[in-house]
Amino acid sequence: MSTTVIDHTLETFELNLGPQHPATHGVLRVVLTMDGEYIVKAVPVLGYIHRMHEKMGETRTWAQFWPNTGRLDYLGALSYNHGYALTVERAAGIEVPERAEYLRVITVEMNRLASHLLWFGAFVLDLGGFTPLLYAFDDREIILDLLESVTGARLTFCYFRFGGVYNDVDDSFLTGCIEFIKRLRSRIPMYHDLVTKNIILRKRLEGIGILSAEMCRKYGATGPVLRGSGVNFDVRKHEPYSVYPEFDFDIPVYPECDSMARYMVRMDEMEQSMRIIEQAIAKLPDGPIMPKKKPKLIKPEKGDYYGNVEAARGSFGMRVVSDGTNTPYRMKLRSPTFSNLSLFGEAAEGMILADALALMGSLDLVIPEIDR
Repeated sequence: MSTTVIDHTLETFELNLGPQHPATHGVLRVVLTMDGEYIVKAVPVLGYIHRMHEKMGETRTWAQFWPNTGRLDYLGALSYNHGYALTVERAAGIEVPERAEYLRVITVEMNRLASHLLWFGAFVLDLGGFTPLLYAFDDREIILDLLESVTGARLTFCYFRFGGVYNDVDDSFLTGCIEFIKRLRSRIPMYHDLVTKNIILRKRLEGIGILSAEMCRKYGATGPVLRGSGVNFDVRKHEPYSVYPEFDFDIPVYPECDSMARYMVRMDEMEQSMRIIEQAIAKLPDGPIMPKKKPKLIKPEKGDYYGNVEAARGSFGMRVVSDGTNTPYRMKLRSPTFSNLSLFGEAAEGMILADALALMGSLDLVIPEIDR
């Protein structure tokens, strides 16, 4: 355990972590009040890359907001495409062809694999290990090549449309996905030998950064952070959407509540994403990728609508209010990383700085998604 009781009467000093610091993975600043190596108080300071995405959504037509969804969580952009599509399709009563639903799931899960691989490499780099980053990026590049062949992009994806997707896949994409899964599955044991079983890594993570289930609920933490605290909640299972109910997959849960538990959840989730992709490709139906009849101009009925999906970092929710025009009256985004970061201040109190950085890395922060 890294936590200790701090005597607040001792002399302290302030330390700025960020806003430009490798460990913060973006433009995040954390003001730390330190007593020697121990953290007395940690206050995240947000907003350095605030871009007014929500306000932009209220000044554009429904369709014009699509590119914004790829620029929130740039590592898992397709989940945000999915969340927006789901919400507006519910509001406007648009039916999605079955083939398009399958293609959405395949591409989203491939994107989740790419996101987890990048997190894996960057997290170990935070802890002082450089080599795993090169292996992880080697695998991730193959995913990006495959997704680029379908979506036309490698990072800020804008692949979904209201009612489907804008481009169908060919056999080379499907074959490429299957071949990649074989490759990644053969390399996972190597990752465990190289990293997971490394005694230095385990000493840095086991028993470090304890986040109880109660603390996660208190701050609204979701995703691997919540599942690493023993709570079995995944939107794909508990609030099913799209064609996820068609697939057999498990939700990895670890009750240890420490940084190692969050690490293991993400490693296990990669196997579950591969299972989903394999099943989706095997069952992929023929047919159109867009509905035969779809309004040229989206104007949902007046009302208040909400949709959420399981993104790589947790539950992403989108609330839109329609006044019946072609522009959203109000748009509000529920960011998983914002909630996951919010618990850092309480959790880091009493930790030594090096352990707090390991805790921060285990949260898998993407700052543009927090600032929005």
